[in-house]
Parts: sequence; C-alpha cells; structure tokens
Amino acid sequence: MEIRIGITNSGRELTFETSDSAAEVKAAVAAALDEGASHLSFTDVKGNAYFVPSANLAFVEIGTEETRRVGFVA
Repeated sequence: MEIRIGITNSGRELTFETSDSAAEVKAAVAAALDEGASHLSFTDVKGNAYFVPSANLAFVEIGTEETRRVGFVA
C-alpha cells in the first residue's frame, strides 16, 4: 500500500510503498500522536527506514490495499 506523508515547512511529500496494513499504519500514527512521541518510523517494501518528526506532520494519506490489476479490461 502507498503512504504519503506531508511535512510542515517542506515543499515535498514523502511517498513510499509499505507491506503494513492500513490498520497497522493508522494505529502507529495514532499512538505516536496520542503518546507525544518525538517521531514516527516506517519501513518500506525494500527495507528502507523512514523517520518523521511527529510534531511536523501536516497529513498522512494511506492508500487502498487493493492489488493492482495488470492487463486489459474487457
């Protein structure tokens, strides 16, 4: 699933694919904001780690869990 994260005072967004479910991502973001954690951490499908300061989150967009269809639709 694709995740897009907006960071305040930054003109770019952080976009990556993760193998985590939407529920896991929502729970991680909610827990970090509720607990006042200093950062959020995610790992993408390639194993790269991303650390985002939770105080600078503008938005977190979670894509759908649908798999992409390949081919033509009749």
